[in-house]
Amino acid sequence: MKTLTSTEELQAFCEAAAQHDYVTVDTEFLRERTYYSKLCLIQLAFAGDGEDDAVLVDPLADGISLEPLYELFRNENVVKVFHAARQDLEIFWVDAQVFPKPLFDTQVAAMVCGFGEQAGYETLVRKIVKQGLDKTSRFTDWSRRPLSEAQKTYALADVTHLRKIYEFLAAELDKSGRAHWVTEELQVLTDPATYDIRPEDAWKRVKTRTSSGKFLAVVRELAAFRETYAQTNNVPRNRVFKDDALVELASTKPRNPGDLGGSRLLLREARKGAIAEGILEAVAKGVACPPEKHPKMDRSKEKLQVNPALADLLRVLLKAKTEAEGVAAKLIAPSADLDAIAAGLRDVPALSGWRREVFGADALRLCEGKIGLAAKGQDVKVVEL
Repeated sequence: MKTLTSTEELQAFCEAAAQHDYVTVDTEFLRERTYYSKLCLIQLAFAGDGEDDAVLVDPLADGISLEPLYELFRNENVVKVFHAARQDLEIFWVDAQVFPKPLFDTQVAAMVCGFGEQAGYETLVRKIVKQGLDKTSRFTDWSRRPLSEAQKTYALADVTHLRKIYEFLAAELDKSGRAHWVTEELQVLTDPATYDIRPEDAWKRVKTRTSSGKFLAVVRELAAFRETYAQTNNVPRNRVFKDDALVELASTKPRNPGDLGGSRLLLREARKGAIAEGILEAVAKGVACPPEKHPKMDRSKEKLQVNPALADLLRVLLKAKTEAEGVAAKLIAPSADLDAIAAGLRDVPALSGWRREVFGADALRLCEGKIGLAAKGQDVKVVEL
């Protein structure tokens, strides 16, 4: 197992990888103590079974630059293969504002190819590669050096097995003509907006039962302060203060440091210094917010007039279509989208793109009374009306 610790070694490997059709990529990182993921290890492999065809890259090594890897990411003649790529891509985007193109995600491809909604890597290794995985090193501290042989073996397996998985799934997609389905699904992963966390919108993730504009104005300012502080200091947002403490602060509206001392849920570290000052400023700003600028909860979906019988029929249709096509239902439409369609909404992902081919077109015809559903044995058939 070769570990690359210099820019020159990484450059040589990436130049070799650029001569192949694809390269498999995985990372190991830590995020428990930071806002942004700390990249601890990169695993790379290209087609073959030689000793130099798969390597580990140590991004913590002194003086190493990842630019050769990023140059490979920009090379559109080489497919970059990941499994469940979102967190990996976020790391590379935050570090260098680069996305691997073209991209292939075996988790998405597996759902398209009929491996179900929980297409985990271990499942694909077992079903496609016909091997098992040793997961004992999964939750180890990847920032510690030296890495153990067990850690290296575990990490390298994540890209060596991925070669066979990719080749199998790519062939299945070619046979079924569904490669464009995966391409369409992956567009969101290479959209910078996917990873753009705006502090002013952070309040929307805070769960609260109160919809008062005055209350939400304070929630908005507290959440924005917390997000900005966490990003600036690279600490988890819950280390600043947790959601339950945020809601408590929005309710009690402390005015001075003494008021913060009466909080039941606020961490001790947050009752003094920069965090305490930020809390008090945020509360004051929220309280002073004029009514016309108060945030409002999105209650649009709660007001939908859902036709329950039609929603049930759409669920039956979705199940029938996904079973016939061998694709995961979750990938086409979650339950909330089916309710939205049954309520008359048409700006729903299930009604556009490849989803329309599989389900959306018939879903609309069902809503318009142009087709019905009939049961025959264990099967459900579409009936023209």
